[in-house]
Amino acid sequence: MFKDAGALWLDIVEDVRWYPSPHNSQPIKLRAISETAARVYYDLDLGLPAESFGIPFAHVCAGVFLESLSVVAAARGYRTIEALDHSEMDFDAVDRLHLIGTVRLEPTDADAEARSAAQRRLAAFRSRQTSRRPYDSRIVGDEILSAASSIATEQGFDFRSTVDARMVSSLVRINQKTLFSDLRNDAVYAEIMQWLRFSKDEAAAKADGLSAETMIMPGRVLRFAMRNRSLWSFPVIGGLIRTMYLRTMRGVRQLGWLEGPFAEPSHFLEAGRTFMRVWLFFSERGVYLHPFGTVITNPASHAEFVLEAGIHESANRMAWMLFRFGYSSSPPTAHRRPATSMLLGFLPEGHVPTGATP
Repeated sequence: MFKDAGALWLDIVEDVRWYPSPHNSQPIKLRAISETAARVYYDLDLGLPAESFGIPFAHVCAGVFLESLSVVAAARGYRTIEALDHSEMDFDAVDRLHLIGTVRLEPTDADAEARSAAQRRLAAFRSRQTSRRPYDSRIVGDEILSAASSIATEQGFDFRSTVDARMVSSLVRINQKTLFSDLRNDAVYAEIMQWLRFSKDEAAAKADGLSAETMIMPGRVLRFAMRNRSLWSFPVIGGLIRTMYLRTMRGVRQLGWLEGPFAEPSHFLEAGRTFMRVWLFFSERGVYLHPFGTVITNPASHAEFVLEAGIHESANRMAWMLFRFGYSSSPPTAHRRPATSMLLGFLPEGHVPTGATP
């Protein structure tokens, strides 16, 4: 029965599994309940709750996925109709699958122009990559920046950017400093170590996590550095690691960030959706992007960022994403698990698995 009901979903997941996720942990799972409907879950065992804002960013990841799903479905002639659950995630819950909601696929009667646009967005999704390579110093033009700003505004968020060399340098160094700071937090350190892949063979075999290759670092150097974090405070070793990291930041001329509502799950989901729309727009225009996530999730670094950029935050509104963007050579491809690993067994609509949230 699953083979029949899940055929369309399997086809879609072959594409949508390439959605980006923190540490490439790939936490989203789908359970087909009919040929054109599926429940979307977040696998709590694949989350990153140790960092400040780690739990909200689980919903951001889900928003990124939902936007990715809409892009993949549109290219196949469907629009996605969502019925979302906005409950908070509990990483101590017995049930390790947190329900994000139900998505239905509805056939569209798109005209030629809409079909062409859908195919362009799918091509952008397929070509999208995080580039941690040095950038080539070209400035992304105002026309692209203005369009990205409009995309964010349509969703209720603000996209801002800077080419101020002093600010760019300061924020890059804050990001670099944050890596050292986070490693002193035992819980964050353990979480990072769980997802590091030190060789090409390990990265290919596990098909997830942060590989040394995509981080543009020799695997042996990364393994030694991460397993001997106490040495990072030593002038020679620490200085060497800092230098290697900053080399990957050569040519960075622009940084961008997103601001807006960020106080509850519905905000987090829309934030993720907005980020993905901006990212895909950049990809369509050949612009690469690399999130500086730890600057957001590390409280001290976040405060430095907000002060440096002159951002005004409130109880419900904050700068929740910072990234470098620009032009670079093609980065190494990060692996993904097979589509079947993302699909849970078929369950007829109206039934709920034992112990699961309906």
